[in-house]
Amino acid sequence: MLWNSHIKSYRSYLMLEKSLSPNSVEAYVNDVSKLVQFIVFKNLSLGAADIKIQHLKDFIAWINELGMEASTQARVLSGLRSFFQFLILEDVIKDDPTSLIENPKIARKLPDTLSVHEINKLIGAIDLSTSEGVRNKAMLEMMYGSGLRVSELINLQLSSLYLNTEFLKVIGKGNKERLVPMSSSSIKHLTIYRETIRIQQTIKPGNEDIIFLNRRGSKLSRVMVFIIIKELAEKAGIHKSISPHTLRHSFATHLVEGGADLRAVQEMLGHESITTTEIYTHLDREFLRQTIIDFHPRA
Repeated sequence: MLWNSHIKSYRSYLMLEKSLSPNSVEAYVNDVSKLVQFIVFKNLSLGAADIKIQHLKDFIAWINELGMEASTQARVLSGLRSFFQFLILEDVIKDDPTSLIENPKIARKLPDTLSVHEINKLIGAIDLSTSEGVRNKAMLEMMYGSGLRVSELINLQLSSLYLNTEFLKVIGKGNKERLVPMSSSSIKHLTIYRETIRIQQTIKPGNEDIIFLNRRGSKLSRVMVFIIIKELAEKAGIHKSISPHTLRHSFATHLVEGGADLRAVQEMLGHESITTTEIYTHLDREFLRQTIIDFHPRA
Protein backbone atom coordinates (compact mmCIF):
# COMPACT_ATOMS: atom_id res chain seq x y z
CA MET A 1 0.00 0.00 0.00
CA LEU A 2 1.44 3.34 -1.09
CA TRP A 3 0.25 5.00 2.09
CA ASN A 4 2.82 3.03 4.09
CA SER A 5 5.58 4.20 1.76
CA HIS A 6 4.47 7.82 2.02
CA ILE A 7 4.26 7.65 5.81
CA LYS A 8 7.72 6.08 6.06
CA SER A 9 9.20 8.85 3.90
CA TYR A 10 7.28 11.47 5.89
CA ARG A 11 8.66 10.09 9.15
CA SER A 12 12.23 10.38 7.82
CA TYR A 13 11.52 13.93 6.64
CA LEU A 14 10.26 14.99 10.09
CA MET A 15 13.25 13.42 11.86
CA LEU A 16 16.07 14.41 9.52
CA GLU A 17 14.98 17.62 7.82
CA LYS A 18 12.64 19.14 10.40
CA SER A 19 14.66 17.80 13.39
CA LEU A 20 11.53 17.16 15.43
CA SER A 21 11.62 15.26 18.72
CA PRO A 22 10.56 11.58 18.67
CA ASN A 23 7.31 12.46 20.46
CA SER A 24 6.45 15.12 17.88
CA VAL A 25 7.29 12.78 15.00
CA GLU A 26 4.97 10.11 16.41
CA ALA A 27 2.18 12.64 16.89
CA TYR A 28 2.39 13.81 13.27
CA VAL A 29 2.55 10.26 11.92
CA ASN A 30 -0.42 9.22 14.07
CA ASP A 31 -2.47 12.05 12.56
CA VAL A 32 -1.91 10.62 9.07
CA SER A 33 -2.59 7.10 10.34
CA LYS A 34 -6.02 8.23 11.54
CA LEU A 35 -6.88 9.32 7.99
CA VAL A 36 -5.73 5.93 6.66
CA GLN A 37 -7.88 4.18 9.29
CA PHE A 38 -10.88 6.20 8.09
CA ILE A 39 -10.22 5.20 4.46
CA VAL A 40 -9.98 1.52 5.42
CA PHE A 41 -13.07 1.73 7.65
CA LYS A 42 -15.13 3.26 4.84
CA ASN A 43 -13.78 0.76 2.26
CA LEU A 44 -12.50 3.59 0.06
CA SER A 45 -9.89 2.90 -2.60
CA LEU A 46 -8.01 6.16 -2.23
CA GLY A 47 -4.35 6.95 -2.57
CA ALA A 48 -2.80 10.17 -1.25
CA ALA A 49 -3.21 11.83 -4.65
CA ASP A 50 -6.94 10.97 -4.67
CA ILE A 51 -7.81 12.83 -1.47
CA LYS A 52 -10.17 15.75 -2.05
CA ILE A 53 -11.66 18.34 0.27
CA GLN A 54 -14.91 16.36 0.66
CA HIS A 55 -13.00 13.29 1.83
CA LEU A 56 -11.36 15.41 4.52
CA LYS A 57 -14.71 16.90 5.57
CA ASP A 58 -16.12 13.39 5.89
CA PHE A 59 -13.04 12.36 7.88
CA ILE A 60 -13.45 15.28 10.31
CA ALA A 61 -17.15 14.45 10.72
CA TRP A 62 -16.13 10.83 11.45
CA ILE A 63 -13.61 11.67 14.17
CA ASN A 64 -16.12 14.13 15.63
CA GLU A 65 -18.70 11.33 15.86
CA LEU A 66 -16.09 9.23 17.66
CA GLY A 67 -16.04 11.88 20.39
CA MET A 68 -12.74 13.56 19.56
CA GLU A 69 -12.56 17.04 21.10
CA ALA A 70 -12.32 20.11 18.87
CA SER A 71 -8.79 20.86 20.08
CA THR A 72 -7.67 17.33 19.12
CA GLN A 73 -9.45 17.59 15.76
CA ALA A 74 -7.59 20.84 15.08
CA ARG A 75 -4.28 19.20 15.95
CA VAL A 76 -5.00 16.25 13.64
CA LEU A 77 -5.87 18.65 10.83
CA SER A 78 -2.61 20.50 11.44
CA GLY A 79 -0.75 17.20 11.12
CA LEU A 80 -2.52 16.42 7.84
CA ARG A 81 -1.61 19.86 6.49
CA SER A 82 2.03 19.14 7.24
CA PHE A 83 1.77 15.73 5.53
CA PHE A 84 0.18 17.07 2.34
CA GLN A 85 2.71 19.92 2.19
CA PHE A 86 5.41 17.22 2.34
CA LEU A 87 3.74 15.35 -0.54
CA ILE A 88 3.79 18.55 -2.59
CA LEU A 89 7.53 18.92 -1.91
CA GLU A 90 7.99 15.33 -3.07
CA ASP A 91 5.91 15.96 -6.26
CA VAL A 92 3.43 13.27 -5.23
CA ILE A 93 0.52 15.74 -5.44
CA LYS A 94 0.07 19.17 -7.01
CA ASP A 95 -2.50 20.77 -4.69
CA ASP A 96 -3.05 20.68 -0.94
CA PRO A 97 -6.56 19.33 -0.20
CA THR A 98 -6.44 20.80 3.33
CA SER A 99 -6.02 24.40 2.12
CA LEU A 100 -9.74 25.21 2.19
CA ILE A 101 -10.58 23.26 5.35
CA GLU A 102 -11.34 25.44 8.37
CA ASN A 103 -10.13 24.47 11.84
CA PRO A 104 -12.86 23.39 14.29
CA LYS A 105 -13.82 26.18 16.67
CA ILE A 106 -12.03 25.62 19.97
CA ALA A 107 -13.39 26.90 23.24
CA ARG A 108 -10.53 28.18 25.32
CA LYS A 109 -10.29 26.01 28.38
CA LEU A 110 -8.68 27.49 31.45
CA PRO A 111 -6.05 25.13 32.84
CA ASP A 112 -6.37 23.68 36.32
CA THR A 113 -4.10 25.34 38.85
CA LEU A 114 -3.14 25.00 42.48
CA SER A 115 -3.06 27.85 44.95
CA VAL A 116 0.22 28.68 46.67
CA HIS A 117 -1.18 27.00 49.79
CA GLU A 118 -1.95 23.83 47.81
CA ILE A 119 1.51 23.85 46.23
CA ASN A 120 3.00 23.99 49.72
CA LYS A 121 0.75 21.13 50.85
CA LEU A 122 1.74 19.02 47.84
CA ILE A 123 5.47 19.53 48.36
CA GLY A 124 5.04 19.18 52.12
CA ALA A 125 3.55 15.70 51.64
CA ILE A 126 6.90 14.35 50.37
CA ASP A 127 8.62 11.88 52.72
CA LEU A 128 12.17 13.23 52.95
CA SER A 129 13.35 10.21 54.94
CA THR A 130 13.66 8.23 51.69
CA SER A 131 16.05 8.70 48.78
CA GLU A 132 13.10 8.92 46.38
CA GLY A 133 11.56 11.61 48.55
CA VAL A 134 14.72 13.75 48.39
CA ARG A 135 14.72 13.35 44.61
CA ASN A 136 10.99 14.11 44.33
CA LYS A 137 11.37 17.25 46.43
CA ALA A 138 14.05 18.53 44.03
CA MET A 139 11.89 17.60 41.02
CA LEU A 140 8.76 19.39 42.21
CA GLU A 141 10.74 22.45 43.25
CA MET A 142 12.23 22.52 39.74
CA MET A 143 8.89 22.06 37.99
CA TYR A 144 7.09 24.72 39.98
CA GLY A 145 10.11 27.01 40.32
CA SER A 146 10.89 27.11 36.59
CA GLY A 147 7.61 26.14 34.90
CA LEU A 148 8.98 23.00 33.23
CA ARG A 149 7.08 20.54 31.09
CA VAL A 150 7.34 16.92 32.28
CA SER A 151 9.32 16.02 29.13
CA GLU A 152 11.75 18.84 29.89
CA LEU A 153 12.13 17.71 33.49
CA ILE A 154 13.02 14.09 32.76
CA ASN A 155 15.55 15.13 30.09
CA LEU A 156 17.35 17.74 32.21
CA GLN A 157 21.12 17.38 32.10
CA LEU A 158 23.83 18.24 34.58
CA SER A 159 25.72 19.99 31.80
CA SER A 160 22.76 22.37 31.35
CA LEU A 161 22.97 23.74 34.91
CA TYR A 162 24.45 27.19 35.42
CA LEU A 163 24.12 27.43 39.18
CA ASN A 164 26.55 30.34 39.52
CA THR A 165 24.14 32.51 37.53
CA GLU A 166 21.01 30.64 38.76
CA PHE A 167 19.92 29.65 35.24
CA LEU A 168 19.01 26.39 33.55
CA LYS A 169 19.19 25.52 29.85
CA VAL A 170 16.03 23.70 28.77
CA ILE A 171 15.37 21.82 25.53
CA GLY A 172 11.70 22.43 24.78
CA LYS A 173 9.30 21.59 21.96
CA GLY A 174 10.91 21.31 18.55
CA ASN A 175 14.33 20.97 20.21
CA LYS A 176 14.29 24.72 20.91
CA GLU A 177 16.62 25.87 23.67
CA ARG A 178 15.75 28.47 26.26
CA LEU A 179 17.34 29.75 29.45
CA VAL A 180 15.10 29.65 32.51
CA PRO A 181 15.82 31.21 35.92
CA MET A 182 16.05 28.86 38.89
CA SER A 183 14.59 29.68 42.29
CA SER A 184 16.81 29.57 45.37
CA SER A 185 14.65 26.73 46.71
CA SER A 186 15.18 24.73 43.48
CA ILE A 187 18.93 25.19 43.70
CA LYS A 188 18.99 24.23 47.38
CA HIS A 189 17.05 20.98 46.99
CA LEU A 190 18.72 20.05 43.71
CA THR A 191 22.10 20.39 45.42
CA ILE A 192 20.95 18.23 48.34
CA TYR A 193 19.73 15.54 45.92
CA ARG A 194 22.94 15.55 43.90
CA GLU A 195 25.29 15.53 46.89
CA THR A 196 23.45 12.99 49.07
CA ILE A 197 21.46 10.67 46.78
CA ARG A 198 22.52 10.81 43.15
CA ILE A 199 26.24 10.66 43.93
CA GLN A 200 25.74 7.23 45.53
CA GLN A 201 23.83 5.68 42.63
CA THR A 202 25.17 3.23 40.07
CA ILE A 203 24.30 4.97 36.82
CA LYS A 204 23.46 3.01 33.69
CA PRO A 205 25.58 3.82 30.61
CA GLY A 206 24.05 6.65 28.59
CA ASN A 207 22.43 8.28 31.64
CA GLU A 208 25.55 9.87 33.16
CA ASP A 209 24.40 13.42 32.34
CA ILE A 210 20.72 12.94 33.25
CA ILE A 211 19.84 14.72 36.50
CA PHE A 212 16.86 12.78 37.83
CA LEU A 213 17.31 9.00 37.95
CA ASN A 214 15.18 6.07 39.03
CA ARG A 215 16.34 3.32 41.40
CA ARG A 216 18.03 1.49 38.53
CA GLY A 217 20.12 4.50 37.56
CA SER A 218 18.13 5.30 34.42
CA LYS A 219 16.14 8.32 33.30
CA LEU A 220 12.67 8.62 34.83
CA SER A 221 9.67 8.06 32.58
CA ARG A 222 6.85 10.57 32.08
CA VAL A 223 4.42 8.05 33.56
CA MET A 224 6.44 7.75 36.76
CA VAL A 225 6.36 11.53 37.29
CA PHE A 226 2.56 11.46 36.79
CA ILE A 227 2.24 8.67 39.38
CA ILE A 228 4.45 10.51 41.89
CA ILE A 229 2.36 13.68 41.68
CA LYS A 230 -0.98 11.84 41.79
CA GLU A 231 0.07 9.96 44.93
CA LEU A 232 1.34 13.14 46.60
CA ALA A 233 -1.94 14.95 45.82
CA GLU A 234 -3.90 12.13 47.42
CA LYS A 235 -1.61 12.14 50.45
CA ALA A 236 -1.95 15.93 50.77
CA GLY A 237 -5.74 15.77 50.58
CA ILE A 238 -5.90 17.72 47.31
CA HIS A 239 -8.97 16.54 45.40
CA LYS A 240 -8.42 18.42 42.15
CA SER A 241 -7.50 16.47 39.04
CA ILE A 242 -3.84 17.38 38.73
CA SER A 243 -0.84 16.30 36.67
CA PRO A 244 2.76 17.48 36.22
CA HIS A 245 1.42 20.15 33.86
CA THR A 246 -0.63 21.58 36.75
CA LEU A 247 2.63 22.74 38.36
CA ARG A 248 3.61 24.51 35.13
CA HIS A 249 0.19 26.20 34.91
CA SER A 250 0.41 27.21 38.56
CA PHE A 251 3.89 28.66 38.01
CA ALA A 252 2.58 30.87 35.18
CA THR A 253 -0.64 31.83 36.96
CA HIS A 254 1.11 32.90 40.14
CA LEU A 255 3.59 35.00 38.16
CA VAL A 256 0.84 36.77 36.20
CA GLU A 257 -1.28 37.31 39.31
CA GLY A 258 1.77 38.80 40.98
CA GLY A 259 2.12 41.34 38.16
CA ALA A 260 4.81 39.66 36.02
CA ASP A 261 5.19 40.91 32.44
CA LEU A 262 3.51 38.54 29.96
CA ARG A 263 6.50 38.66 27.61
CA ALA A 264 8.78 37.50 30.41
CA VAL A 265 6.39 34.65 31.28
CA GLN A 266 6.20 33.74 27.59
CA GLU A 267 9.99 33.45 27.42
CA MET A 268 10.18 31.33 30.56
CA LEU A 269 7.44 28.96 29.39
CA GLY A 270 8.90 28.68 25.89
CA HIS A 271 5.63 29.68 24.21
CA GLU A 272 6.09 30.55 20.55
CA SER A 273 3.09 32.89 20.57
CA ILE A 274 2.12 35.43 23.22
CA THR A 275 -1.54 34.45 22.69
CA THR A 276 -0.77 31.08 24.29
CA THR A 277 0.51 32.85 27.39
CA GLU A 278 -2.40 35.30 27.49
CA ILE A 279 -4.71 32.52 28.69
CA TYR A 280 -3.25 33.08 32.16
CA THR A 281 -4.62 36.62 32.27
CA HIS A 282 -8.10 35.09 32.55
CA LEU A 283 -7.29 33.12 35.67
CA ASP A 284 -7.38 35.99 38.14
CA ARG A 285 -10.91 37.25 37.42
CA GLU A 286 -12.02 36.72 41.01
CA PHE A 287 -9.08 38.84 42.17
CA LEU A 288 -10.08 41.59 39.72
CA ARG A 289 -13.74 41.38 40.76
CA GLN A 290 -12.81 41.67 44.43
CA THR A 291 -10.53 44.62 43.62
CA ILE A 292 -13.48 46.48 42.05
CA ILE A 293 -15.70 45.66 45.02
CA ASP A 294 -13.06 46.87 47.46
CA PHE A 295 -11.86 50.01 45.68
CA HIS A 296 -14.34 51.27 43.08
CA PRO A 297 -16.34 54.27 44.35
CA ARG A 298 -19.58 52.98 42.78
CA ALA A 299 -19.17 49.40 44.05
